Amino acid sequence: MKIDILAIGAHPDDVELSCAGTLAKEIANGKQVAILDLTQGELGTRGTAKIRANEAKDAAKVLGVTARYNLNFVDGFFKNDNEHQLQLVTYIRFLKPDIILCNAVEDRHPDHGRAAAMVVESCFLSGLHQVKTTYEGHTQDAWRPRQVYHYIQWNDVHPDFVVDISGYIDIKLKAVNAFASQFFDPQMLAPETPISSQNFLDSVKYRAANLGRLIGVDYAEGFTAMRLLAVDRINDLM
Repeated sequence: MKIDILAIGAHPDDVELSCAGTLAKEIANGKQVAILDLTQGELGTRGTAKIRANEAKDAAKVLGVTARYNLNFVDGFFKNDNEHQLQLVTYIRFLKPDIILCNAVEDRHPDHGRAAAMVVESCFLSGLHQVKTTYEGHTQDAWRPRQVYHYIQWNDVHPDFVVDISGYIDIKLKAVNAFASQFFDPQMLAPETPISSQNFLDSVKYRAANLGRLIGVDYAEGFTAMRLLAVDRINDLM
């Protein structure tokens, strides 16, 4: 398989909350996009792994992604080690993305930063011919994505660049709301969490509105990069 963009999240809903508008925009422009969840989010206070798996499928349909996978790492306890890196390398080589979008480098949830480091290191390893992997019995060729960017999550981080998602905010919110077990529902008899309040759900939209305001559009999503960004011509910048 060959896709254009792979969005990786430590937990189901990380991608939707952080970069669903960007993915929807790229899909509308003909790009092939896949999502890879590292865990089932089984430590979540609300819902279950099975519920979240079904919600992830619904969100994927909303976005129109080519495929969605889950590596079934242990939520909260996965390690950035050889075993986990090689499993991730296998999927990077299988999907052959040009661009990877992944978790924030530093964030409130320790899984997010650990996942970000794992993705960066796995992308490097994926390009080494001496790192051997197989997928469904076939030896894989080396593959290294051209770009790795980190989406913004809980922490208020200054982005290195932003993407105008003004025409795609409704799709983003619909994809987020597919994870009904996790977010605000006054009828749900479940313990409250930092993301289950009405304020948090509202923040998904107003944070996008604020980033949009800063670049003169309605809504935007922000990303950070661990490398120097470049443009071909100065007027490529908005």
